[in-house]
Amino acid sequence: MTSDDMVLTPLGVRFRNRLYPCTIGRGGLSKAKREGDGATPRGTHRIVGMLYRPDRMIRPTGWAVPIRPGDLWSDDPAAKDYNSMVRAPYPFSHEALRRADPLYDLVILTDWNWPSAVPGRGSAIFIHQWRRPGYPTEGCIGLRRTDLHAIARNLRPHMRLIVP
Repeated sequence: MTSDDMVLTPLGVRFRNRLYPCTIGRGGLSKAKREGDGATPRGTHRIVGMLYRPDRMIRPTGWAVPIRPGDLWSDDPAAKDYNSMVRAPYPFSHEALRRADPLYDLVILTDWNWPSAVPGRGSAIFIHQWRRPGYPTEGCIGLRRTDLHAIARNLRPHMRLIVP
């Protein structure tokens, strides 16, 4: 592990020698993640992308990609593009990336079950804004808005999220 790694600890995410409070999935931590279990998967996950809402914030880094109206994330294990960003209209189960609430105003993408998704192993594990302290996610890592933005400014592709 290096100081460039984000490491989940019992007290939060440690990154660059700072500790940031966070929330994890309602299903706790899991070595055997599966679709819909609400668990945060244990392991080493590479950072592979960053999405942001250009109507709500400035671009956090040069490699961040804007979330456009109609951008979705496929979470249907039966779909050929399972666990990837897709566009509306989309006939399979999915999650809207452009939300009314601020949860996905800034999303850091990990390589969990990507790019070659195994059906049922679980779709994306994002690092995103939390709803409130202590409120669990659906398996992602949730951070306070200001902390998420501070981390995002210092990330580069292929840095790692380590969930022991």
